[in-house]
Amino acid sequence: MESYFPVLEAIAAAPCDGVLAIIIEVEGSAYQKEGTCMWIGANGETVGLLSGGCLEEAVAAYARDVLANRQAAAVSFDLRTEDDLSWGQGAGCNGLIRVWFEPVTADTKPVWLALKRCLEHGEHVLMARSLSNRNEPPFFQSETGERFGSGRMPRPEWTEWLRDAPPFRGWNGWYEADGEAFYVQHFWPKPRLVIFGAGPDAPPLVAAAKAAGFSVTVSDWRPAFCHPSHVSDADEWVVGFPHETVPMLHLNERDFVIVMTHQFERDRELVSLLADKPLAYLGVLGPRRRTDRLFPSGSTPPFVRSPAGLSIGARGPYEIAVSITAELISVLRGRSTERVS
Repeated sequence: MESYFPVLEAIAAAPCDGVLAIIIEVEGSAYQKEGTCMWIGANGETVGLLSGGCLEEAVAAYARDVLANRQAAAVSFDLRTEDDLSWGQGAGCNGLIRVWFEPVTADTKPVWLALKRCLEHGEHVLMARSLSNRNEPPFFQSETGERFGSGRMPRPEWTEWLRDAPPFRGWNGWYEADGEAFYVQHFWPKPRLVIFGAGPDAPPLVAAAKAAGFSVTVSDWRPAFCHPSHVSDADEWVVGFPHETVPMLHLNERDFVIVMTHQFERDRELVSLLADKPLAYLGVLGPRRRTDRLFPSGSTPPFVRSPAGLSIGARGPYEIAVSITAELISVLRGRSTERVS
């Protein structure tokens, strides 16, 4: 899961002011990368991690100073040395991490709530934050054109990244404009996983994918199965036959889909309806030979993942759920996976 989702939830629920800490630059290796967020509330509450545990105490201490001064700041943490005399208590992570501390007060909180709302509506949002002028707030623009935050976008062409960035990609980092440094970050909505089939093996997959940060929709023609009492971790339940539900879901290039009804004719109907959709991922549960028979050509198209999941020798619903979730994450992060027939 992207770190900003629980952080935005914490900001929304916070009874007091706080500080949003964001990794804006990493040199060398580090536990987390640019764009990772952490919330430090004035009441001592913390949400999120910027490291494996070696940074958080120091980050919280800096956050208290930032909150007292009500002024943003950048702080560098050097984890490259291994002795206990240097900063980092001998972490030896071989990385230099620069963190931006952004105060969140009653005046600025509505901007972060607007970001949360856009993400919940499925919108990609771009943020530009001046690093040269600490008093200038961040600027946000969503892919629908909504702008919020009283900062500025230094280069109008940067907003084209909202259109051109591949789904769930886009580089978070430093950019320069007219001699001024800016930090730019992409905020993506949760990727949606649609699972067709709510049989007994669906709940473990729903739970694993939900824990990994997916928004999970379950669809089945059987109301007793496609119900919170059976698949409690799902975000949405869509009851109906494939020819009814597939058009209803408005699937697009950001969606991940698993077909696992365990009924051959139902699976055949689904793949025929899904084959021409521009999906991020289409996986079919079951042996490759069975999947081949679902297609009129007698061969599974290369864009279909079958058998769904990474080849880890999984046995049973829970291990299969892990293997499928791992493959979903791999595709989400743009990592290639070896397909095994």
